[in-house]
Amino acid sequence: MRIALPIELSDGDRGWLQAMVRSALTPRRLVERCLIVLLAAVGKRNEQIAAELGYSENKVGRWRLRFAKSGRAGIEHDAPGRGRKPSYPNEVRQMLVRKTTRGTPPGQTHWSRTTMAKAMQLSPSTVGRVWREHGLKPHLTRTFKVSNDPRFAEKLEDIVGLYLAMPEHAIVLCCDEKSQVQALDRTQPGLPLKKGRAGTMTHDYVRHGTTTLFAALNVADGQVIAQCQARHRHQEWLKFLQQLDRETPADRDLHLILDNYATHKHPKVQAWLAKRPRFHLHFTPTSASWLNMVERFFRDLTEKRLRRGVFHSVAHLVAALEEYLAHYNNDPIPFVWTAKANDILMKVKRARRKVPKQHIQR
Repeated sequence: MRIALPIELSDGDRGWLQAMVRSALTPRRLVERCLIVLLAAVGKRNEQIAAELGYSENKVGRWRLRFAKSGRAGIEHDAPGRGRKPSYPNEVRQMLVRKTTRGTPPGQTHWSRTTMAKAMQLSPSTVGRVWREHGLKPHLTRTFKVSNDPRFAEKLEDIVGLYLAMPEHAIVLCCDEKSQVQALDRTQPGLPLKKGRAGTMTHDYVRHGTTTLFAALNVADGQVIAQCQARHRHQEWLKFLQQLDRETPADRDLHLILDNYATHKHPKVQAWLAKRPRFHLHFTPTSASWLNMVERFFRDLTEKRLRRGVFHSVAHLVAALEEYLAHYNNDPIPFVWTAKANDILMKVKRARRKVPKQHIQR
């Protein structure tokens, strides 16, 4: 009697197989193959798997053997020469890819399936299929900014060094202002979330004014020291620095990670800092505010409290911010920096090689 090959899965392979089965985007044939391998891995025989899934024993044995010999690659793709032949020759498909990546339709900024199908005299479904095969998504775009700071590497290593190896008997604080936080009130009350329907809110709103949130994120424990003020000039920044001075242990040095906003370097601010040697400022490179981890806190604040919030006045907005901060500081979870300085430098170097020099120098 022929005995089916045993299947032993690593944690990585098991996680991948389970993810493929759960995903709504996985092709049906790949889901079937993943199910066969998962059942084989728990020790089931081919005839048991065939009976459970309703497949033939030949099919079960084929994909079990393919996975045993080639791993994931053995079930992800059909054997050469198998399957339905492409309706269009490879030259047409390559031309479609070149046209997508190297040009745009007349008078427009990007291709759609309809405009490309008309230009290539193909069906929209064929265009979509080729784009999926090559990972092309013309309807999407991502923003970026390459820093032109001549001291980028020096500043990067300084800040990442603080994240990965904080100085002893010192506190590292990521500081910034979230300016122009608007107190937006909706013109009509929305409907609450219920089964089968998302919560609703009107697209238009009434502005009741703004506030500026000054925040300092403690890298070690995730606590946030914050203050709301009407404006964000150097006077308000000085008030916030005085609050940091009061609310942190006097025997600890303070290392503040800041962006290059002019307020942070105002002569009166520098004069105040000169009298307090325990303050040490570390500025992020220009156009690299993503190095400041307080931005990650601001993102959570926006998503969880501001974007769907309804505020009838600035006082109401300030109270909501203070309530959010109080709950956050009751059980803070510090953010963990994992990116290495060398990896970031390599990415920036690659980006600078691709972006024309005249744009980098701006």
